Amino acid sequence: MLPPRRAGTTLLEVLAAPLNPLDLLIASGGFHSARHEQPYVPGSECVGVVVESDRHAPGTRVYAEVHASPSTPGSLATQVLVPDDDVLPLPDGVDPVLAAAVGNSGTAAYLPLVTEARLQPREAVLVLGATGAVGQLAVQIARRLGAGRVVGVGRSTTALHRVQELGADAVVELLPGESRDDMAARLGGPFDVVLDGVYGTPLEAALLACAPRARIVNIGNLAGPTAEIPAGLLRGRQLTLTGFAGLHLGLAAKAPALTWLWAALTDGLQVPTRTFDLDELPAAWQQQADSPHAKCVVLPNPHLTGRSRP
Repeated sequence: MLPPRRAGTTLLEVLAAPLNPLDLLIASGGFHSARHEQPYVPGSECVGVVVESDRHAPGTRVYAEVHASPSTPGSLATQVLVPDDDVLPLPDGVDPVLAAAVGNSGTAAYLPLVTEARLQPREAVLVLGATGAVGQLAVQIARRLGAGRVVGVGRSTTALHRVQELGADAVVELLPGESRDDMAARLGGPFDVVLDGVYGTPLEAALLACAPRARIVNIGNLAGPTAEIPAGLLRGRQLTLTGFAGLHLGLAAKAPALTWLWAALTDGLQVPTRTFDLDELPAAWQQQADSPHAKCVVLPNPHLTGRSRP
């Protein structure tokens, strides 16, 4: 049960609520920046229709970030209450399911490449973890921004074929137990920008394949929480290694990225999605945990989306 809406908040009817790795990680108790001891309704983002608001007209389709906690129900519900500042109107003509699906994942790819790494035309880009939703978007974004060469790295052969179809010039399969040096030899290079979603040995290998003054941005650690970073390599090539976590940015800082992503959706940007009714949430949760190669999107009010479920 939601509390009554108060001034400065917006009540939404939820159209589409994606499941993100972040949602699963927080719920498991393993996330470094948020931990909840009490039961709560999860869900960190959605597209919805305004029901009541002091700032947004009723009936407006909007994107919203939701900071779910035991005291603040998340977006995996028929309605959600969010601060006005966490709501951004959708442009006309954008599919609400895709607009929701590209939110967290798209900004996690776009902002590290554009804001952190400052990707320039004709530069070479390496995407570690290219088969996940963020990685697939990163490959497409780098290509659209004029990268000269894009290489995707991942574990699934089938998913890597998909990455090539999305615009990667080459793909590299991660092999179990492979050494840093052997992996580096297969990566090619040199690379000017590395988007790293895995950390561990793949990052160690990527550093060896970096060009002088390369920019490396870490967004995840699926291959492990630690990596050896040789000081001589870091200083000798004058590499820049930074971390990015979208959780620490407000929606206003993400708005330019979301605007770019939503425009790209109408121009062929692809986001693999699977949709589920709200009563299918356990199945959606399990599928998202088992296969990160597509976004599972929950439709709490499917009659309002204007889009039939497959």
